[in-house]
Amino acid sequence: MKYLIRKAKPKDAKGIHEIFLAAFEEFRYFYSPEGFADTVMSEKAVVERIKNMSIYIAVDKNEEITGTIGWKKVNNKEGHIRGMAVHPRIQGKDSPAIDLLKKVESDGLSQGCTFLTLDTTEVLQRAQNFYRKNGFTKTGKTGNFFGATIYEFAKKISSE
Repeated sequence: MKYLIRKAKPKDAKGIHEIFLAAFEEFRYFYSPEGFADTVMSEKAVVERIKNMSIYIAVDKNEEITGTIGWKKVNNKEGHIRGMAVHPRIQGKDSPAIDLLKKVESDGLSQGCTFLTLDTTEVLQRAQNFYRKNGFTKTGKTGNFFGATIYEFAKKISSE
């Protein structure tokens, strides 16, 4: 494995913030200032999220954070993914994205979840394609994310 996937700690907040900033900077124009700030969380907001969700990071051999994902069990069956990002320089075939997603699926199964959900904006087509390739489908549910339309995706998970 090229990357180690591990649980994030408060000391990782700066690196996580930097991953979000690198991954979403090219999309800043498409977000409201509030939406961008919620997506690219401050270090303080990252620490709070670490307290309230399971946050994982991918680190390379130099201990540099290269990707992150967060999730939380929202009811008896559903786990919700929030905040997935991989540094743009490694998006694609050498990315830790699939390993991060598999870690959340494994966690979800161990906590009794039968499906995972996530929300994404229209502009994030590359992310939507990644989720589709990994078994997620649009549910038809939409919402408002600081003025931008978000689309819900879901995936059934099982131990088989």
